[in-house]
Amino acid sequence: MKRRELISLLASTAIAGPREAAAQAARTYRLGTLAVGPVINPTDRNGAILLTALAQLGYVLGKNLDYEARGTVGQTETLPQLMQQLKDANVDVVVTFGYPAAAAAKASGIPTVLALGSGDAVATGLVDSLARPGGNVTGISDDAAKLSTKRLALLKELLPQLRRVAMLWNKDDLGMTLRYQASAKAAQALGVTVQPLGVREPNDFDEAFAAMNHEPPEAILMVSDSLTILNRKRVIDFAAERRLPAIFEADFYVRDGGLMSYGPDSRETLGRAAALAARIFQGTRPADLPVETPTRYLFLINLKTAKAMGLTVPNTLLAQADDVIE
Repeated sequence: MKRRELISLLASTAIAGPREAAAQAARTYRLGTLAVGPVINPTDRNGAILLTALAQLGYVLGKNLDYEARGTVGQTETLPQLMQQLKDANVDVVVTFGYPAAAAAKASGIPTVLALGSGDAVATGLVDSLARPGGNVTGISDDAAKLSTKRLALLKELLPQLRRVAMLWNKDDLGMTLRYQASAKAAQALGVTVQPLGVREPNDFDEAFAAMNHEPPEAILMVSDSLTILNRKRVIDFAAERRLPAIFEADFYVRDGGLMSYGPDSRETLGRAAALAARIFQGTRPADLPVETPTRYLFLINLKTAKAMGLTVPNTLLAQADDVIE
């Protein structure tokens, strides 16, 4: 190559480099969320946490980040249509809430990050393994056996003579069915009999309540998904009327009047989901991002509810609580 041509080539490269960097910096990334339940709006708690975490990583809504949110509001049959809408919007990543949403996102082929409520990602077949997820899915996975054992142990500490617990879960949600099975196995190991009360639609809760009236359990454990979350007030009220201690999977149940909850810190989970989405924005394949499990769990007790039920909460249990509602 002649010297003049070489100098010309180097000069053009020097000019092109900054232009490419500027183009990269000016790119707008597209984030989608898909929920089995209400739409995750930017101003909602979960939406605000997710978008704030992304902003801290340099992806700011309205600046270099677009946001497309879809939710079934409990009508899971609309998932394929909603997922197609996200695909048509050319989202770079979909963050999912609930196992059915995760399954729909996986089938689309779009890079997917599991956030809340997806269940055990390996057991449900969403990923090949935690270390090597394969395919287009990564995110946060439940440790159902560990969580179920802990929740039952907390009930047992409150009620040392606990022998029979009713379990409510959505039978149409594979992730939650597997979580129920893990809970039932943990209960058996603790010498507790399970009263299985699977539901598929809101009217099924009446049948579940009738079954508990006919054969009263000593406590209730409810598995969370969009169906049980939308009907939580009915379960909380039933437990209060029958003075049945109940443990739930997230703190908002306790703030709504439920007795106890134990589950992953949703703020930490959504922060980790945001970090994984950012890695995908940067070009990393989901298959190369190991699936994570939560590291922080929250235990809440509502003392007001306990007093209304005539329950005395042991000091040893209160000492374990991250928050006590009075």
